[in-house]
Amino acid sequence: MEKEAKKEGFRKYLEASGVLDALTKVLVALYEQNEKPSSALEFVQQKLGGPSLSEYEKLQAELSDLQIKYNELIKENQERCRELEELKHTQVEASTNKELDVGNTHDEELNTDVVKC
Repeated sequence: MEKEAKKEGFRKYLEASGVLDALTKVLVALYEQNEKPSSALEFVQQKLGGPSLSEYEKLQAELSDLQIKYNELIKENQERCRELEELKHTQVEASTNKELDVGNTHDEELNTDVVKC
C-alpha cells in the first residue's frame, strides 16, 4: 500500500511540474513521424531542448579548451601577484634604505657640525 502511495505521489509531482505533458507531446511527435529517426533518444532530447550528440561533444570539447585556458590564466595571475609582492617588497626596502641614508646624512651633518665647533 505504501509503495502505491509513493508511486501516486511521484506521478502527481510529474504531472504538476509539466513533465508528463512534455513527454507525452514528444512521444506523440515521435509516433507521428512518417520516417522514424535512427535514434529515438536523440529525437526526444532535441524535442525537449537538449543538445544533439554532436552538439554535446562540441560543447564538451569547448569546455575542455576553456578549462585549459582558465588554468593558464590562474597560473599567470598567480605569477603576476608574486611579481607584485616582490616589487612591493623591493619598494619598501628601497624606501627604508633611503630613510636610513637620509638619517645617516643628517647624523653626519650633525657630527660635522660638532667637529667644526
